Amino acid sequence: MMRKPVDTGDPDRLYTVTGGRSRADDSFDLVTLIVSESGPVPGMQSEHARILELCRHPTAVVEVAAEIGLPITVVRILLGDLLDTGRITARHPPAPRSLASLPDSALLQEVLHGLRNL
Repeated sequence: MMRKPVDTGDPDRLYTVTGGRSRADDSFDLVTLIVSESGPVPGMQSEHARILELCRHPTAVVEVAAEIGLPITVVRILLGDLLDTGRITARHPPAPRSLASLPDSALLQEVLHGLRNL
């Protein structure tokens, strides 16, 4: 089965949405949770308003992009605008734990053995 090409949107529209900017804010990775700190205001760019409505509850960047139908790079640019104006907050995922802080394999084997005996 052949995959459909990914629709990246009309280039003219994307240029307008981002104000001609092409450099996204690198501080947003795909799983960063976005939370609205305010609602949309009259005269606000429609994409910004949609993001604020969508993010009333924590929403991952990748979900925002999927919901509003824009490429991740464009969404990161828009999120940067909203972050700069204090309209959103970004909750970054916790840093990966070090291997030293993970339980050792002997303990995991004991837990597995106990679960099998249940």
